Order: sequence, then C-alpha cells, then structure tokens
Amino acid sequence: MGEVRVRFAPSPTGYLHIGGLRTALYNYLFSKQNNGKFILRIEDTDRTRLVDDAIENLIKSLEWAGITYDEGVFIEDGKIIQKGEYGPYIQSERLDIYQKYVKELIEKDKAYYCFCDHERLENLREKQKMEGKVPKYDGLCRGISKEEAEERIANGEEYVVRLKMPSNVDIEFDDLIRGHITINSDDVDDQVLLKSDGFPTYHMAVVVDDHLMGITHVVRGEEWISSTPKHVYLYDAFGWEKPQYCHLPTVLNENRKKLSKREGDVSVEDFKASGYLPEGLVNYLALVGWSPDSNEEIMSLDHMVELFTFDRVASAGGIFDRKKLDWVNSHYMKELEKDELFNLAKPFIIDSGLADEKFLDDHKDWAEVLLLTIKDSVDNLKQIPDAIRFAFEDMPEVSHDELEILKGETVPQLLEALEEKISGMDSITFDNAQTIMKEIQKETGIKGKNLYMPTRVAITGVEHGPELSNIIYILGKDKVLERINKSKELI
Repeated sequence: MGEVRVRFAPSPTGYLHIGGLRTALYNYLFSKQNNGKFILRIEDTDRTRLVDDAIENLIKSLEWAGITYDEGVFIEDGKIIQKGEYGPYIQSERLDIYQKYVKELIEKDKAYYCFCDHERLENLREKQKMEGKVPKYDGLCRGISKEEAEERIANGEEYVVRLKMPSNVDIEFDDLIRGHITINSDDVDDQVLLKSDGFPTYHMAVVVDDHLMGITHVVRGEEWISSTPKHVYLYDAFGWEKPQYCHLPTVLNENRKKLSKREGDVSVEDFKASGYLPEGLVNYLALVGWSPDSNEEIMSLDHMVELFTFDRVASAGGIFDRKKLDWVNSHYMKELEKDELFNLAKPFIIDSGLADEKFLDDHKDWAEVLLLTIKDSVDNLKQIPDAIRFAFEDMPEVSHDELEILKGETVPQLLEALEEKISGMDSITFDNAQTIMKEIQKETGIKGKNLYMPTRVAITGVEHGPELSNIIYILGKDKVLERINKSKELI
C-alpha cells in the first residue's frame, strides 16, 4: 500500500457532534503519524435534513480544535472553497459520477430497478415486525427484466435502484479494532443505492468516493459496522481494492447510552460556549476510548501523534466523564499566559454583565492580575465571572463561623494597624500590596493564622481564597478601607 489517505466525511445535518470531533481527531492522528493525507469531504445526499450553516460550523469547529486537513472543503474570505486533486469534495456536486457507476452495476446484474411505492414498503415492514422478523426488502422487483424496467421508467414511473445481494454468502472483512468480521448476505438488505430524487444513498456514494479519492483506511463510528458488508460487496462488484476498515467505539454518557442533546452539551459549539479550551477538549476526547502505552493523560496534539495506535483503542463504548474533562481542561487553564487568559475570558465577563469591554481594556493590567489570581480555582472560562464577582460586588454577609474569627483577641489591634497603614498610602499598587502584610506583622507582632485569617475575613467575608496580597490590590484602597470599617462594626 502506498500513501496513507484517510477522510472525515460528515453530513451537514447539524453542528459537529463531540463524537464526530473524536472521529476527525483519530483520522488526523493516524494520517500525521504515517505522513499521509487527511481529507474533509461533505456527504450531503440526504437533502431533507440539511442545516444551512452546518458546513461553515463544521470547518470552523475543526479549525478551533486545531485539527487541520490537507484536501477538501475550506473557508477562505468568508466563502466555501474546495482544494485538492480529487474533487468535487461535496457529494451533491458529484451526481453524474454516481449515475455512471449505478448504470455499471445494473449492466453487471449487481443492482436492479425497484418500483415499490412507499405504502407497500411500509406495509411490508409492519408485517415483518408483527412476525418477529428483521425488516428488510423482500426482493419483489428483482425479477423485473432490464427491458421492462426501462420501459416503465420511460413511461414516467418512479423508481429507485437497489443493490442485488447474493444469497447465503459469507461476506468477510478485517477491522483494525475488532479483528475479523463475518456477516452472511442473507442478513443484509438489498440496500437502495440511488433514490427517486436522483441522489445516491450514503452506501453508494461512500464506496465510489472512497475509491476515486484513493482512501486507504476508513475510520468511522461503529454504527456503520452492519453496513460494511454492503460496502465490501460493492467493492467486489466493481472489482476495486477494498480499504482497511476501523470502526470506533461510540461516545457514551454515564448511563452507557449515546450522548444526546436532551442531556446537555453534545456539539463542539456547546463545549466552546461552555468555556472549554480546544487543547483541553481535544486532549480529553482522545482518551475517551483510547490510552497510550505510557498511560499519559496530559498530551499535546503533536505528542498524541507520536503515541497514537489503533490497537490501544477499546472496542467497548467510551464513557464521557465531565469531571475528567474539567480536570484535563483545568491543566490547560493553568498554563495560559496573562494576555491570552485576558483575551479568552473577556467575552465571558462581558456576557455576564460584570464589566463592559471599555472598562476591561482601560483596566487591563488590573484585570490580568485579577484573572491570574483566580485561574487555578476554575476549570473553564465560563466559571470565571463567578470567580471574579467579588471584585465587582459588595462584600458578602459574614457567616457565624467567620464572625467568630473576627472576635479573636488580637483582631482589633490588627484592624487598626491595617486601617492606618492603608489610609496612609496614596493608592494600592500591585508592588506595595505585596509588602503590606509583612509590614503589619513587623509592626504588631501578630503572625501566622492570627494575622492572615482575620485579615482575609475582614476584607473578603470568607476564610479561604486566593493570594491575599493580590486581593488587597484588586479591591483597591477605598474598598479595603470600607470593608475594614464594616468588619470593625461587626465586632
């Protein structure tokens, strides 16, 4: 086999699902590891379910996730374009190609015209269900001669083209994850290949496109395993070399059912809006069904390329654990530089109503310290507004337990010293805020938890929190003095 060529070929019937992103990721990792090519193809033959901006969302989601590809459909200057030697890469632009190969199958007696209407097929399906049988086409039109079929078509009769599966033949293929698979042809339906609207079904189009585009490895979800015998038979019918198949386990929820929109976030767009970083989401998704020999859990894309193998992908469905995602994402949150964190957090802060863009830009240095102060305590960007709310709102009510801390023997002396120290400053800067507590300790002799715990409660209302010197700088002179006075009144 020559150059490795893989493809990600979603249907534009909605925004990119998290399971689809993982499929794209595994294709990307495998192609990069083998110095191959990764193609993005759009399979839009189901015209009844198309979503207008789904292609744009798909491309932007892959770009956001850092998953690049070599050929296919791209966005340039706001327009969808196609690049590569094997185009078109949008199936609705390849109808003449499919028609040609459908006719070839009919000539070889590997396919046939079917004139059964919707009502008959529905009645057949219901009858088979009532008899406890697996619903499948009964082959009524298989015996219609080619001449009769062409005459009926000429008379305007509506038709589809079906695959003529052989009787009682074992169809076999090897899967990189599941090993050798055998399915008898009697358990496979005479699949529709060409619909009455002239569009191919997935089964026809995928085989023709994968062959003509030189795809060597078909990496897709396990829901396509039952369809693979039809595809294998089509390859044989055309006399084409078959690709290597690899069917990935499904991404499941905690109840071991397929992730559903009813249960919350399922699209890449959802997770982006929920404040997850692309590095965190992609790193975690790689682990849903796969683990490297080294058992590493925090990995960059480049490192994943080095470690990835299909023999480490499980055959059972992978559980999507939101807590584990939070843990992985929090690692990448901690690694953000202050300027990067500021730019990423800004839209979430603005949306929360805490501050507008002008305020944040005018107070960028202050905002960066604020964000750096709380970033170790958040798992994603969406949690930031609640974490920084203390800097914009009044001090919360002091609880009974924290009020007891303010009743310590040395607290009055401590608060007097704090008030005097801060009142004597022109303003609190980041630098002088770092020395205030050391100076108070030196002047009063109060130290340790008797120094820090009452001070924190006095100016934040809570016993625990981020670096105290940063909090003093963030709140500023007026707010700190106001809160010290409020705390003095409480005791």
